[in-house]
Amino acid sequence: QVQVVDTGGGLVQPGGSLRLSCAARTTRISFDTMAWFRQAPAKERELVALLASDGSTNYADFVEGRFTISKDNNEENRIFLQMNKLIVDDTAVYFCRWRKGSLLDYWGQGTQVTVSS
Repeated sequence: QVQVVDTGGGLVQPGGSLRLSCAARTTRISFDTMAWFRQAPAKERELVALLASDGSTNYADFVEGRFTISKDNNEENRIFLQMNKLIVDDTAVYFCRWRKGSLLDYWGQGTQVTVSS
């Protein structure tokens, strides 16, 4: 069983920053990809950023260099999403996903990010 916990959301003003954190509590699985998704009200869940086990990354076009996905060098199975220059349209629930192969997905419960003045 894998427990995924994502934290770090909150209320921030436009132009501000937040760092999200996500931990997958397991010692049995080596994951292939780690990713952040988001879902705004009345919208579909969309990919924000992806980090592969080889260190390669992929970002959605709307990120435009503002966000960075990374792995914790001190704790296995923890990732971060550093979000800078936040805008109102970034308001959403952010979820992390850990994937093994093509069939095993483990999702966090989501953390709310609200960008508002």
